[in-house]
Amino acid sequence: MDEDEPRVYEIRIHDCPTSQEALALQDPIERLLCPDPDHAPPCEIPWSFTLAGGDPHTSTALVLGVYTSNCRATQVANRVRTLVGETRTVAVSEGDARAWEELVEQYRFEKGLRSVRNGRGQ
Repeated sequence: MDEDEPRVYEIRIHDCPTSQEALALQDPIERLLCPDPDHAPPCEIPWSFTLAGGDPHTSTALVLGVYTSNCRATQVANRVRTLVGETRTVAVSEGDARAWEELVEQYRFEKGLRSVRNGRGQ
């Protein structure tokens, strides 16, 4: 598979003591990914959030799923790392497309929108 071919990546923001603290990071990360929430679709990079961990003995991780190239996923992870600071670990890895099916569908739908807008049809 080509490194530049879009696929699902998970950007994990570790070391959140509680689920509430992890969820509080969503808004600033959303603004980082989509500074103008009222823009016309599509978003540049399809994205979504979930939580991982959170049992009483471990910290919670906020997981940002993105559907993009490896290079772009690394760039997004670096921007997230800068946003959340050095107190949290930010790691990027390839994700399971089945677990992030909505991202794959969003990408296909929005790719079709781009093609129609550019006059190429679907």
